[in-house]
Amino acid sequence: MSAVLKDVPRLEAMRERDLEEVMAIESAIYTHPWTRGNFIDSLRAGYECRTWRLGGTLIGYFVLMAAAGEAHLLNLSIAAPHQRSGHGARLPSEAAALARSLGARNAFLEVRPSNFAAQKLYTRFGFSKVAVRRGYYPAHAGREDALVLTLALQ
Repeated sequence: MSAVLKDVPRLEAMRERDLEEVMAIESAIYTHPWTRGNFIDSLRAGYECRTWRLGGTLIGYFVLMAAAGEAHLLNLSIAAPHQRSGHGARLPSEAAALARSLGARNAFLEVRPSNFAAQKLYTRFGFSKVAVRRGYYPAHAGREDALVLTLALQ
């Protein structure tokens, strides 16, 4: 009898060399994606930028800023072919664990009111709505508000 080993995703530090793959995912899943410059700025600022790889394939990533006992999840994305397969549920857990290890007591993020799938994911993970940022996101017709969500990490 032989054991079957299932490949599990690995969290790795994002590097500039990852940005071609990151940008391919970003452009495919968002109407108003982050720019390459946004990711480069985040890397150079020392934000916690991580890739989520299954085998050699990039399936997701996040960008986390942690300071003064708080963490701000700036971007968390799963490649379209891997959405609704459990990876989206695991990646916030990885981001929260990293935030805790950096001394954050709370995590915050913004999400579009029109992004029902992300809202459901974050709510299921334990995030709750604390505010609305008016006109936060660019949209096809003007601007879209952001829901501000928080999660206690302690």
